[in-house]
Amino acid sequence: MTETIRESMEYDVVIVGAGPAGLSAAIRLKQLDADLNVVVLEKGSEVGAHILSGAVLDPVGLDALIPDWKAKGAPLNVPVKDDNFYMLGEAGQIRIPNFPMPPLMNNHGNYIVSMGNVCRWMAEQAEEMGVEIFPGMACSELIYGENGEVRGVVAGEFGLNSDGTPSEGYEPGMELLGKYVFLGEGVRGSLSKQVIAKYGLDANSEPQKYGLGMKEIWEIDPEKHKEGSVTHTMGWPLGKNAGGGSFIYHLENNQVYVGFVVHLNYKNPHLYPYMEFQRFKHHPMVAKLLEGGKRVAYGARAITEGGYQSMPEAAFPGGALLGCSVGLVNVPRIKGNHNAMLSGKAAAEHAWAAIQDGRSGDTLEDYSAELKTGAVGQDLKKVRNVKPLWSKHGLMASLTLGGFDMWTNTLGFSLLGTVGHGKNDAQSTGLAADFKPIDYPKPDGKLSFDRLTNVSFSMTNHEESQPAHLKLKDASVPISVNLPKYAEPAQRYCPAGVYEVVDEQFVINFQNCVHCKTCDIKDPSENIVWTTPQGGDGPNYPNM
Repeated sequence: MTETIRESMEYDVVIVGAGPAGLSAAIRLKQLDADLNVVVLEKGSEVGAHILSGAVLDPVGLDALIPDWKAKGAPLNVPVKDDNFYMLGEAGQIRIPNFPMPPLMNNHGNYIVSMGNVCRWMAEQAEEMGVEIFPGMACSELIYGENGEVRGVVAGEFGLNSDGTPSEGYEPGMELLGKYVFLGEGVRGSLSKQVIAKYGLDANSEPQKYGLGMKEIWEIDPEKHKEGSVTHTMGWPLGKNAGGGSFIYHLENNQVYVGFVVHLNYKNPHLYPYMEFQRFKHHPMVAKLLEGGKRVAYGARAITEGGYQSMPEAAFPGGALLGCSVGLVNVPRIKGNHNAMLSGKAAAEHAWAAIQDGRSGDTLEDYSAELKTGAVGQDLKKVRNVKPLWSKHGLMASLTLGGFDMWTNTLGFSLLGTVGHGKNDAQSTGLAADFKPIDYPKPDGKLSFDRLTNVSFSMTNHEESQPAHLKLKDASVPISVNLPKYAEPAQRYCPAGVYEVVDEQFVINFQNCVHCKTCDIKDPSENIVWTTPQGGDGPNYPNM
C-alpha cells in the first residue's frame, strides 16, 4: 500500500471547528498577538451550517471576549422578556412558579438567538483580524509528533470511492501543523474521542452523559407570537419512560423555536425519541400555538449532560479540548454556549503564554486547571447533582432535591457532595423483552411529520459515492445481537432514519445523517463509530 503524500502548512495554532468555542479561541489569539498565524477548519459547507442549539444565550462569554459586541452588530436582537415553566399532563399543564427557583435559573439579561448566525458573525470578526477560516474542510485524522504529541491534522481529503480506494478525482488533503492544536468539534467529536482515549484524559472523571435534542423552526400566526417569551416544559409525553423536556422560544419575524430533549440514558429500547417530539406538539397548549403555522426547518444533535464530574482533562500533549468536546453544558439552565466561548478564550490565553515562552507541543495544564476552578467550573459545579439525581430518582426528586442542592451550592456548600452518574448511556439500555413496545400515533402532516419528510427540511446532503462515514466495529452485531436482545434500537433512536432492518439485513442510509452522533452514544453494543464524511457534507442549517 503506497503512503499518501500530502503538502503541509505550518501555523501557530490550528483550530478544528468553527463553533462558538473555536471562533472564540481564534479571536482571542489575534487580540493577544496580531502576528500569530491561526487557522480554523470547519467541516460544514459554511460557518454555521452544522450549528444547532436552542438557544437562549447568556452573553457573559461575549462580554469577556468582545465587550463592544452590541456596537459591532452581533445578532443578539431578542432579549428574554418572560420565563415560563410548565409540568405537562396529557390534557393540561401546571405552571411552576419562578420564585422558588435559584437565581442562576433566571433568564433576565439573556437573548434568544440563532447560534448559527452568532457563529457567522463571530467568523466575520475573526477574519477581519486575519484568522484564516476554511469551511468544507473536514479533519479526518490526527498527526502525531516524535514524542507522541498531537502535531496537526489532515484536512480536505476528497474523492474516495465507496470501498475507500482513491477515485480519479481524488484529493489527498493537506497536513495542517501547529505549535498547538485545539479541538472544538462539538459533542462527541471523532478526533476528540481519539485524543481522550489515547491520553486517558477521562481516567478520573465520571462517564459522559448525553441527551438528544431535536428542533424545528416554525412561522406562526402573528397574533400568537410573543417576541422574547421563553417556555420550558417537563413531564408528558415522556413520563417515566425517559428524562427530558421541551423548549419554546419566540424570536423575531413571528418565528418560534420548538425543541425537545430526550436524555439518552433511557432503558426501554422501544422508545422512539423523534416520535416523542412529534407527539409533544399535539399537547393542547402547544397545538394551540402552532395551528395555522408552518414548520420551516428541522435538525437534531446530541447534547453533553454529564456536567462537572464528567469533564475529562481538557489539555493533552500538543493541544486542548474546547467547549462541548469537554462537555460544558449547564443542564438545568440548558445553556453551554457561554461556557464554550469562555473555554476558547482561556485556551487561547494559555497557548499564547506558552508560545511567548518558546514552548510548543507540551500540555497546557494551567488551561485544564482554569477550566475546572474558574468561571466555567464554578458555573457547572453549582448544578452538578441535578442530572444524576434525575437519572437515579426521577423528575420530582430532581426538581425538589436538585433544586435544594442548587440553592445550597449558591450559598457555597452541598449536603450531597458530588453524586456519580454510574453507567454510560449505551449500558443503560435494557432488554426488549423486559419492556412493552410503545404505540405512537401516526404523524398528521400538519403538526407532526414523518422522519424523512422532516430530514428534507435540514437540507442534508452527502456525496453517495464516498465511503459510509458510519462504521460498524463488527458488521454482524446489529442482526445477531442487537435485534434479538434490544429489538435493534438504532431503527428508533436515530432522528434522521439512517438505520433500518430490511429482510434481516442492517441497512445504513448514511445520506440522511444530520451528524447528531446519537448512534455513537446510544448503541447498546457500542458498535457504531461516527466519523467525518468529506468536507461540506451533512446538514445545511440556515438559522438554527
